[in-house]
Amino acid sequence: QVQLVESGGGSVQAGGSLRLSCAASGDTTSKYAMGWFRQGPGKEREFVASISRSGASTSYADFVEGRFTISRDNARNTAYLQMNSLNFEDTAVYYCAAGPTRARLTTLYDYWGQGTQVTVSS
Repeated sequence: QVQLVESGGGSVQAGGSLRLSCAASGDTTSKYAMGWFRQGPGKEREFVASISRSGASTSYADFVEGRFTISRDNARNTAYLQMNSLNFEDTAVYYCAAGPTRARLTTLYDYWGQGTQVTVSS
């Protein structure tokens, strides 16, 4: 069992930056690939980024367009999502997830955090 807790969300003006953190407990995160997803108002949850267990491989949704960076520190059992050049469309609840393999589908992740709200004002 893995418990995930996101932090770092908040309100920011368009063009600003935020760094989200996902702290894991209950098991060693190096056993799991990690992913970030988001769910905007009235929308389905969508893939944002994923990172392999070692951190050597990453993948991003097309809409990221080089603005976000996913990383992890296995010694700290923490994953991160650095978000730059935020725009209004990035407003959503952001969730981190852990699973056996790096993937873009929510169904392939076994553990989820409660989410952290990101609000971007124009």
